[in-house]
Amino acid sequence: MTDSIDDVVIENKFPITSIEKTEPPQGVKDGEGEWYEYVIGKGSSSITGRRSGSLKAVTEYVEEYADNLNRRSALGYSAYAARKPTKPAKPAEPTEAAKPAK
Repeated sequence: MTDSIDDVVIENKFPITSIEKTEPPQGVKDGEGEWYEYVIGKGSSSITGRRSGSLKAVTEYVEEYADNLNRRSALGYSAYAARKPTKPAKPAEPTEAAKPAK
């Protein structure tokens, strides 16, 4: 599947592979909602997560998550690497009043 944003073709590198009902994480009491485990991606580029809620709400979340990953990937941002730090701003030159007296 492909989509496009302003002449950028978006390839579906992160498809939703599965969404399945699962047990709540350790420490969460039974009765605190349904839990689902989802897998986005394929092969070594897969992301597994858990989320509570209805199947519909979890599915909507996972669809948006996968769409965001695909858009970032299409625009050249790595879905895995941290963003490159920006150069720190050059410190301002001290004003005459702030310069030490000679």
